[in-house]
Amino acid sequence: GARKGVAVEPIQKRDLARLAEFDALFIRETTSVSDHTFRFAKRAEQEGMPVIDDTVSMIRCTNKIYLKERLEAAKVAMPASIVLSEAGGAEQAIAALGLPLVVKIPDGSFSRGVHKVEDAKALTALTRNLFKETDLLLAQEFMPTAFDWRVGVLGGEPLYACQYMMAHKHWQIVRHTDDGRAIEGGFKTFDVDQAPRDVIETAVAAARQIGDGLYGVDLKQNDRGVFVIEVNDNPNIDTDIEGTVLKDALWQRLLDWFLLRLERQGRPV
Repeated sequence: GARKGVAVEPIQKRDLARLAEFDALFIRETTSVSDHTFRFAKRAEQEGMPVIDDTVSMIRCTNKIYLKERLEAAKVAMPASIVLSEAGGAEQAIAALGLPLVVKIPDGSFSRGVHKVEDAKALTALTRNLFKETDLLLAQEFMPTAFDWRVGVLGGEPLYACQYMMAHKHWQIVRHTDDGRAIEGGFKTFDVDQAPRDVIETAVAAARQIGDGLYGVDLKQNDRGVFVIEVNDNPNIDTDIEGTVLKDALWQRLLDWFLLRLERQGRPV
């Protein structure tokens, strides 16, 4: 920030009343439309501040069923999916998707609320339990891969590309243990130009359906093609993982995103 002439100050949950003191807001916390992250973004927008993540992106990304419908309408490739309601649909899901399949709650994050189901009995038991907390569920075909792609997209352009390996002896990149630990697989970061073109193009197409901010697009790649699993409005950005290739240039591009929007508003930078 200093190299760009930008003062960067961390603020906390308790600092909402101070927000108008600043020119821009960069949220680095798991977002939800029902907690303080949404209130911070809303206040920032009311003050005319550039903000990542904006409220519209939060709304679009944190509901997996809305995200499915939006990407399908834009003809962005996704795994075959069905929305389940408590009134029924389990048999329809199995007929359409086969077994095993994946069941997701609408607002899960970081691999939480995502379940792999092996048979009809397990599906019935799982959905009965989940419907105690939600009215709708998303069922998707199971796509086994050794890794997931994550492409960071900023302002409609690719920023970074990573492969996240599956956690050891697990079907997801994060395995949540009964004692509360999160065990993750390895990673490999690529220069965007070295990543498969169809992976990058599909990720950018998906992100542009959400907005103009920062997104992490998760994708599966197999012999059938490239498929978007979800779009995250608050993706991880760690210097030693997502920033391995770009290093400081990653943070410079993020600052440039904010500076450009402040200049467009005619604010002195």
